[in-house]
Parts: sequence; C-alpha cells; structure tokens
Amino acid sequence: MKLLKDKIILEGVVVNSEILKVSSFLNHQLDVKLLDAIGDEFSKLFCKKNVTRILTIESSGIALACAVARKMNNVPVVFAKKNKSGNVPEDVYTTSIYSFTHNKSYDIIVSKNFLHKDDNVLIIDDFLAKGSALNGLIDIIKQSGANFVGAGIAIEKGFQDGGKKLREQGFQIESLVIIEKMDCCGNIFFKN
Repeated sequence: MKLLKDKIILEGVVVNSEILKVSSFLNHQLDVKLLDAIGDEFSKLFCKKNVTRILTIESSGIALACAVARKMNNVPVVFAKKNKSGNVPEDVYTTSIYSFTHNKSYDIIVSKNFLHKDDNVLIIDDFLAKGSALNGLIDIIKQSGANFVGAGIAIEKGFQDGGKKLREQGFQIESLVIIEKMDCCGNIFFKN
C-alpha cells in the first residue's frame, strides 16, 4: 500500500534493526485519512469472507479495527484486554502472549459474551513480527469455536518469521507493507 509505505518513509523512526516507531501516525497519534484508506484496503481483501466480527488486541489495533469495521457494514469490533478489570465478567477466553517490544508476557482475555461459534472472525492489528499476539488471538478464536477467516496487518516485519510460519499453516495473512530489513542508519527496505 503506497500511502502507508510513503508515511513510513516520511515519518517512521528506525530505533534499531528490529524496532520501527510509527507513533506519529499509527499508534500514538492517528492519521485518520490513512486509517480510512487502510479500512478500504482490508475491506476489499476480505469482502468475500462474510466477516461477522473483527478481533484485535489493545491498544494499537483498536483504531485500525474500527476503520475496517466501518467499511465492512459496521460489524462489531472486539478487543482482547491485557489486564482483567472489575468490569470484565468471570467467563472469559484467555491465553498468554509474549511481547518482544516490551519484553513481557501478558495474559489476554476476551469475554465469552463477544465471540460465538457461528462467528466468522477477522483479526486486524498494526504489526506482525514473530507472531505471538496473532497466535494468541487465533487461540482465543479456536477456544470460542468461531471460524478464523484471516488477518489483516498494517506492517509486517518480514525479516522475522511470524508471517511466514502462519502462512505455512494455511492462514490468509494480508500485510499492507512488508519490511525486509532496517539498518542502523535508519534505512528501511521494503518487499516489492
């Protein structure tokens, strides 16, 4: 997706060969025009999947998921919580994920009220690296008995193996931008 790639080149900050900050437009401050374009793109890619719910993880995936939901007949957006709070019922699906960015494991939860066995669930997220978050969300979908129809990822770190491993399992993983590598000089190399 040229618009996203251009935004990464213009405003993305390479912290090191594994971390790209996109805080100015995707996961701290939001570029709403870009979000609308991302919503359009994922809607086209998954329009034949009869999506009934979109699943993401707090917090950076929520805005993206909402943009996609608007373009897909306003299907509900459900987000996995990283911390159980007092307003979440006891009856939840749960799994553990590891965040390489934060060097920390999280137990994520989704209330059983919001995922059902007759749902066709699309996962939307901002980044795909090693695949821990995506695998955790897929696990939650499996626990619910729902159908996982695929995942839409804004930015994939192709130099890490998460996307490759998930595609090898036969899952439809659509990444709008795939980064092949980043170097210590701040250069970003894209696939295609």
